[in-house]
Amino acid sequence: MKVGIVHIATAYTADIADFARKAEDVGFESLWLGEHTVVPASFMARYPTTSDGSPPGFVAHVCDPFVSLMRAATVTSTLRLGTAVCLLPEHNLFALTKQVATLDHYSDGRVLLGVGVGWLKEEGEIAGNWPSRYVLLGEMVQAMKALWTNDEAEFHGQLIDFPPSISMPHPKQQPHPPVLIGGGPANLDRVVAYGDGWCPGFLPPGELRRQLDSLRERMSRAGRDFDALDISVMMGVGERSDIPAMLAQYEAAGAQRVVLCVNKPGTPDEFSDFRLVLPGESDDFLERLGDRIFR
Repeated sequence: MKVGIVHIATAYTADIADFARKAEDVGFESLWLGEHTVVPASFMARYPTTSDGSPPGFVAHVCDPFVSLMRAATVTSTLRLGTAVCLLPEHNLFALTKQVATLDHYSDGRVLLGVGVGWLKEEGEIAGNWPSRYVLLGEMVQAMKALWTNDEAEFHGQLIDFPPSISMPHPKQQPHPPVLIGGGPANLDRVVAYGDGWCPGFLPPGELRRQLDSLRERMSRAGRDFDALDISVMMGVGERSDIPAMLAQYEAAGAQRVVLCVNKPGTPDEFSDFRLVLPGESDDFLERLGDRIFR
């Protein structure tokens, strides 16, 4: 079982370089960052994984994930670098294609690209194409893969259309970094259509097992290899969680990787209320957490 961890990277939390260096040293396999490109001053959307639907206070403050992961890459050598998730419809296709390929090149092939459309409708209305977000998500994934794997690529879709074009460098990983589709079971058909894996959040092990059975059937009908998928699950943990037992349950359910979201004291494991790691706290925080998992 691979074990990753989420860090909330902001201007006032622990430096991503310090956090990444210690995470690798302790034994974590991967580091994951979320994304919000812009946040409206007021909105009605409810946060999907807090007990009362209220959004965390850091939402408008998170740093750019790709710049942050490049900083993490410079101080590590084996730590995988993940997004959970990159909000594809809010990006320029060609700029993002090159950003991801460049990060993968300089990190020697360590990128895990989790993608989605996000939960904040008002953000999507400002920065993306909210009504057509899922069409755009699919076309962007397919167009990026075409640009990553061909010296010259063209794409002709409903929303994305470009003539034979060149985007270099290509990623270090062959054929490209795995693209994991974020979100719940409603996204299974998207995994089948253009994903290299699935990255759901906070599904109980029993529910994960049921959904993976469904995904296996859908992959078989589409002529795709289910066993080639990367199944990475986000899991909330608190100060009293039996993390090894939880990892064993998820492994038995079919997960290959569990990504830990460490909560503030008192938060139930099925929800997320992230504990922010502040400057100077990375070493102690990660050593204590590592002792509960790897020792």
